[in-house]
Amino acid sequence: MNSPVEIPYKSFVKIDRKSNSPIYMQIANQLVNAIQRGYLPFGTKLPGTRSFSQILEVHRNTIVSVYDELLAQGWIESFPNKGTYIIGKEDHDLLRKNFEESHLNHYPESTGFAFKTSNILDNPFEHSTCEYVFNDGSPDIRLTQIDQHSRIYSAALKRRAHKTGHYNQDGSEFFKKNLSKYLNLSRGLPISKNNLLITRSTEMSIYIVSEILLSEGDTVLVGELSYFSVNMIFQRKGVDIISIPMDDEGIIVEEVRKICQKQKIRMLYLTPHHHYPTTVTLSAQRRLELLNLSNTYGFVILEDDYDYDFRYDKSPLLPLASADTGGMVIYIGSFGKSLAPGFRTGFIVAPENLMTEMRKYLGIIDRQGDVVMEHVLGEMIDEGEINRYLKKSIKIYRERRDYFSLLLRKYLEHDICFQIPSGGLAIWIEWTRPVNLMQLSRLCAQNNLFIPRTLLYQSKDLTAMRIGFGNLNFTEMENSLKILSDCVSELRGN
Repeated sequence: MNSPVEIPYKSFVKIDRKSNSPIYMQIANQLVNAIQRGYLPFGTKLPGTRSFSQILEVHRNTIVSVYDELLAQGWIESFPNKGTYIIGKEDHDLLRKNFEESHLNHYPESTGFAFKTSNILDNPFEHSTCEYVFNDGSPDIRLTQIDQHSRIYSAALKRRAHKTGHYNQDGSEFFKKNLSKYLNLSRGLPISKNNLLITRSTEMSIYIVSEILLSEGDTVLVGELSYFSVNMIFQRKGVDIISIPMDDEGIIVEEVRKICQKQKIRMLYLTPHHHYPTTVTLSAQRRLELLNLSNTYGFVILEDDYDYDFRYDKSPLLPLASADTGGMVIYIGSFGKSLAPGFRTGFIVAPENLMTEMRKYLGIIDRQGDVVMEHVLGEMIDEGEINRYLKKSIKIYRERRDYFSLLLRKYLEHDICFQIPSGGLAIWIEWTRPVNLMQLSRLCAQNNLFIPRTLLYQSKDLTAMRIGFGNLNFTEMENSLKILSDCVSELRGN
């Protein structure tokens, strides 16, 4: 074996004297790394503590601590009057690495094994440094009372610290009890906490439902335009997705009936309160017809209560789940969307036998849960804080909806048509004059307005956009729509 002093230790042992990690541990960890990767083969003799300290320019006691650590971990063994050696069976076929050309601290750029890849699950979201950004209808986090929410969370954490030292995949019983009451009063759902599963998001809820209820080759019905994230989850399961035409009353039930008469349908997914992306509300008559069809043909209705809490002009229609007597509807949604992002959560409402199975899946993908946060949300419901904050924020969002509608008419009156939505945080606009939306988006980005491609809907028969107004104040609305109007004119050569 080569002499230990021939090994260029300083080429792969790098000391960061500003790091919080002790120097002896930095050296020990990097020596272990070198052993594991074959740069220091088994049987290699290490320098004496005095020589090694001179090589690395550290105190001798530091090297003594390094060797003590390596000895405790079982990497080396010291022999009196012989020296310190790396433990292990020597492999004469193992060639010593070229230290001058090696990158010991560089993590591998790719795996050494094959694995499945999925184009279906490619991240569709984009980001930009533009000053103005359109989204699909997110709340304005500047309106959230983050300081107040943080104080409530801090107080709850102190009170419940002695109760949070264990896993609780079933979530906070206090939160589920209060959330079930809240959903009963606000949505007419005659449920108890036993009908609730708490998740991290709507997407997680749909993923769990899909894992249990869908198999490859099943048929799922969605609106002709539907939420892209949900479609990605369905496609990942290998189901056949059929798009159902829509009009100003929502999904066309007669088309659903025709398909049911021809083939077996496993599930219908819909957002009846404010259809994504068009914001259309499913009529009361069609809701009843869909429930009857579900009971007749045995397909599951997966009802997403998207933007249910954001309503401005009238009381919303109650969910299909509130009238479900046959156990055919699974109701999913998000709670706390108007709060700070970290205070939001998802939920699933379903009969207890299905809830039992869903808890098994939740226990695999989210065993820890967040009992403290859920308890905070339960307190906010119990003390009426949620209703007070919603009432205040809805007033602001209604004003923003009305002003955004006025600006759309001011800047794009001859180019678009739209209906003022009765709720939600976005407006669906359809272009009445030809325009290439991708070109428009690129031109807007050059002028400091970012329009993600997920907001653009363009086909042979449709040119439309979904534009959120909730995250924009009046000045931002004015400036962003002025940019949009100017870019439309530039594209047309006006």
